Amino acid sequence: MNIQRWIARRETDWRRLDSLLKRVESKGLKSLPAKEITELASLYRSVSADLARAKTYQIDAILTQDLQNLTSRSYVQIYQGSRQQEWQQAKNFYANVFPTIVRETFPYTLLATLIFFIPALIAWWYIWLDPTFVNLVVPQEIITLVRDENKLWMGSIIGTEPLASSNIMINNLSVSFNAVAGGITAGILTVYILAFNGIHIGSIAAFVAQNNLSWPFWAFVFPHGSLELPAIFWSGGAGLLIARGLLFPGRYRRFDAIKYYSSLAAKLVLGIIPMLVIAGIIEGFFSPSPLIPDILKYILGLGIFILLLLYCQRGKHESS
Repeated sequence: MNIQRWIARRETDWRRLDSLLKRVESKGLKSLPAKEITELASLYRSVSADLARAKTYQIDAILTQDLQNLTSRSYVQIYQGSRQQEWQQAKNFYANVFPTIVRETFPYTLLATLIFFIPALIAWWYIWLDPTFVNLVVPQEIITLVRDENKLWMGSIIGTEPLASSNIMINNLSVSFNAVAGGITAGILTVYILAFNGIHIGSIAAFVAQNNLSWPFWAFVFPHGSLELPAIFWSGGAGLLIARGLLFPGRYRRFDAIKYYSSLAAKLVLGIIPMLVIAGIIEGFFSPSPLIPDILKYILGLGIFILLLLYCQRGKHESS
């Protein structure tokens, strides 16, 4: 290979790549039009091949080092720039898009909340009328522990916090995803999951109240429940959105309606995943801890819920 002729032929591309990189390094990848971004990627591949050839033929060490620097700079800008853009998009989603979606889909979330709380209140009322009903809803070991020993069951988490926390996250995510997926059953499964969980928590709440354990029970529930319950309601709302597209497409074609409402549902799901992860950590490590006074658990739960409400108002005034 004629080294000098090869260098003369390839040097134009090296200089062009260096020029593009300097612009990107000073102003960012977005400063380049689409055509030049494509050119940058193409030049990166060709210069990488030049570097391999320079190493193979043991061409001048300084030139090889220059080519190495070019390829390294190109890699950083192309791939790190791409990752930075992805992080920026994720940041924008959680900072602005998700709160907007929450407000836009509020009627569906409200309906899901009512589907949960109405059965919960009915179960609460019925257990006060007929205490034997609790045997149909609450596991027997919990009944024995609360009624006979006047203790709550959360102490079983102590000593197994990491395992308990991961199991709680998996369970919460499973309930939420099933509530969303239930939309494809015309919302029947979504309504069932919400109502069943409402009956369950309403029954347990009434049962612990009958045994004078409401204060420690709600001290356990409130810290993580301030995130977990809204996340479940949003999941239920997402399932109802899918059911809406399936049953009541309105002015859309049915396929377009399902696509549109499923897109809104997917954004809700994407937003609640971090909430359920955080709730699982709190429920596994903080809520059951006997070292933390109950009053602090209530304060934390209230604080988290207030912050969540404020978060959901982000961008409201700017968009209105």
